[in-house]
Amino acid sequence: MSSSMLFNVTMVAYMVSTCIFFAFLASRNKLVGLAGTYAALFGFLVQTAAIGMRWKDSYDQGHGHAPLSNLFESVVFFSWTIILIYLIIDFKYKYRAVGFFVVPFALFGMAWAQLGLESGIEPLVPALQSNWLMYHVVTCFLGYAAFAVACGISIMYLLREKLERGGGNTPAGGMLSMFPSIKILDDLNYRAIMIGFPLLTLGIVTGAAWANYAWGTYWSWDPKETWSLIVWFVYAAFLHARITRGWVGRRAAILSVIGFAATIFCYLGVNLFLSGLHSYGK
Repeated sequence: MSSSMLFNVTMVAYMVSTCIFFAFLASRNKLVGLAGTYAALFGFLVQTAAIGMRWKDSYDQGHGHAPLSNLFESVVFFSWTIILIYLIIDFKYKYRAVGFFVVPFALFGMAWAQLGLESGIEPLVPALQSNWLMYHVVTCFLGYAAFAVACGISIMYLLREKLERGGGNTPAGGMLSMFPSIKILDDLNYRAIMIGFPLLTLGIVTGAAWANYAWGTYWSWDPKETWSLIVWFVYAAFLHARITRGWVGRRAAILSVIGFAATIFCYLGVNLFLSGLHSYGK
C-alpha cells in the first residue's frame, strides 16, 4: 500500500470522526463520543505510517529528506500535529465535544492536500538542505497546531457564552449541553496557548539560526518572518493581558480566534500571495 492510499484512508477516518462527534453532540451518548476519539486516533496512526512511508520513499528515490519540504507535505504534517495536540488534550481531560471543533481542521487540511495539491516527492532546494529544516518546521507546526486547538475551543466558548448570556442559565438541552462549562473552556484555551507559544518562540529562534546559516543574516524582514513576529506578538499580548490584567472569557476567546487567523495567513497567505525568501514553500 502506498503512502498516497494511506493518506486517503486518513482523510476518510477524520471525516468519520467528525461525523461521529456530530452524532455525539446530537445523542449525548458518551460511548459515541469515545468512538469519535478512537476514529481520530485510528486516522492519526494511519497518517503516522503514511508519513513514515513517504520519508522512506524519499530515500528510495535518492532525495533523502524528511517529508516537510513543500506545501503538500507541510499541510499533511500540519494536520498530523493538530490531531496529536488534540489527542493529548482529549485523553487528559476527556471533553469529547472539543473534537467536533478541532478534527475538522485536520480533515480540511487532508482533503485539500489530497484533492488540490501536487504530491510528488522532489529534491530539496539548496536553502532547505540543512538539519535546521526539521527543528524549525516541527516546532513551528506544533505551535500552530496548539493554536488551532485553542481556536476550536474558543469557538465553543463563544457559542456557549452566547447561549448563557441570551437565555439566562439554560445549559440543559440541545447540542450545546454537551459543551464543558465556559470556565473550563476558558482554561483549556489558555492551556493550549501555553503549549503553542513556547513552541512558536522556539520555531522563530531556530528559523533565525537557520537563516543565518543559509543567508548570512538572522533576520531580514522577509514577509514570512514579519508575519511570524506578528503572530508571536498576538499570543504574547494574549498571555500578558491574561496574567497581568486578568483577561479571561469572551475577550480572551476572541483574541485566540484572531491569533489563529493570523497564524493561517502567516502559514498559507504569505506563501501564496507574497513573494520573499520563503517563496520556495509555494
